[in-house]
Amino acid sequence: MARRSTDDPQDTDGTPSDTPGGGSPSDGPRRDRKTGGGRRRLTAEDWAAAALAAIGEGGLAAVAVEPIAARLGTTKGSFYWHFANRDALVDAALERWERLHTEAVITTVEAEPDPERRLRGLFAHASAASAADPLEVSLLATAAEPRVAAVLRRVTDRRVGYVAGLFAALGFPSAEARRRGLLAYTAYLGHTQLGHAVPESLPGGADRDRYLDSVIDTLLCRE
Repeated sequence: MARRSTDDPQDTDGTPSDTPGGGSPSDGPRRDRKTGGGRRRLTAEDWAAAALAAIGEGGLAAVAVEPIAARLGTTKGSFYWHFANRDALVDAALERWERLHTEAVITTVEAEPDPERRLRGLFAHASAASAADPLEVSLLATAAEPRVAAVLRRVTDRRVGYVAGLFAALGFPSAEARRRGLLAYTAYLGHTQLGHAVPESLPGGADRDRYLDSVIDTLLCRE
């Protein structure tokens, strides 16, 4: 867990508030809140976002304090203001992944009242997002690590349960809805893995959209 949720007033080496610099990771820190002189203080969420981006690029081993501090344009003092140790940063990054890549997505698709349109929209959104970001594949590749395994179990249960609920809302009996929810999720994971390992094997553009729709058509087929 993060040590504090407030901004760090300065690094422990006595330097002023953090000054982000260098490249911005895809899931990187926010850069909108600024202090005097155009600089802004980093938060625990900024560190978690940078750590999550590092996991996507190099797996769990890429979560190291000094390289992430360099990515953020700060020093280790900022890290120790927010976190007790590296494990706490890893936990914060994984919590962020669960929150943004599962709960926030479910909240967004819930705005669609029709369960079939919700299912199709969810599958298309999730497939496109995973194709653009290697994070999901990186986490699956490090599933032997207990911290990652725990969050993967929780996220898998949540995702499969949610999709099963959509099939139930479409009139499938409970056991069948669960089976189809699991099948839909394994189709998504297979598509994600293949998209990063052998991307040329998958259709692109409009053909991709038709292919994804055909997957849902198959899953909705009533014998």
